[in-house]
Amino acid sequence: MPDAAPDAAPETAPETAAGTDDAGLPAPPLGRLAARWARLQAEAEAGMSTAEYAVGTVAACAFAAVLYRVVTGGSVVTALGDLVSSALQVLS
Repeated sequence: MPDAAPDAAPETAPETAAGTDDAGLPAPPLGRLAARWARLQAEAEAGMSTAEYAVGTVAACAFAAVLYRVVTGGSVVTALGDLVSSALQVLS
């Protein structure tokens, strides 16, 4: 492949050509960014456990709310009261 003319600008990404990104902040070197991206793709998805815990916590709270509504309902309270009073009558 022939060498580029000495006055031709090297081909670079637009982020590094100006030295800043779209927000005007200094752009990270592309080599370091590419290495980090490769490392992130190679590692296991550690964030999945956090998402699974969040979904499990929401499901547990929803189940607890439904269970609370059932237990504090009139028929369940009456049934539990009858059970306790019959148990006390057996003991006496």
